[in-house]
Amino acid sequence: MLVLSSPSGAGKTTISRLLLERDDNLTMSVSVTTRPKRPGEVEGIDYHFVDPTAFNLMVNRQEFFEYAKVFEHYYGTPREPVERSLAAGRDVLFDIDWQGTQQLVENAARDVATVFILPPSTAELERRLNTRAQDPPEVVAARMSKAADEISHYPEYTYIIVNSELEDSIAQVTSILAAERLKRDRLTGLGEIVKALREGQ
Repeated sequence: MLVLSSPSGAGKTTISRLLLERDDNLTMSVSVTTRPKRPGEVEGIDYHFVDPTAFNLMVNRQEFFEYAKVFEHYYGTPREPVERSLAAGRDVLFDIDWQGTQQLVENAARDVATVFILPPSTAELERRLNTRAQDPPEVVAARMSKAADEISHYPEYTYIIVNSELEDSIAQVTSILAAERLKRDRLTGLGEIVKALREGQ
């Protein structure tokens, strides 16, 4: 489970989208949210959009790996599709905040690699939020005011990337993913390979 977190506008969604296009063994965890659909968003691809009552029922049935309230709306990671992908040998990409990451690490620490993406500057963060033109000015202002708090959680992550140049950042995340896949305890069948080598096969 590869987690990408960042303050809004730092670029994690763009990085996630391009990683998924380039890596066939990576699948996206699609979060459930109570927030309204933005222009261009597609149900089941960007998010599963539900009302607060349905969300609370999922919480009560313990159907989430993690969930959190962010900007007055709830977001959660449904457990079943993630477990299905992992069982099929596919890695799962998460675009979640620090609250969700803490819960995910608590629930499955050995299976999680965490990456925090920082903007190169506050001015650039604000420029990106205004450029994407998805939110009214008051929402952009709220996101900017929350950014400092979100950024303060960077020490909780294993890897840090400063997203100055998009292609450089994607290359760095790709390197992290490759290294995590080569960790000894993630290599399935390694015991049999080593046994055969020791027996001269």
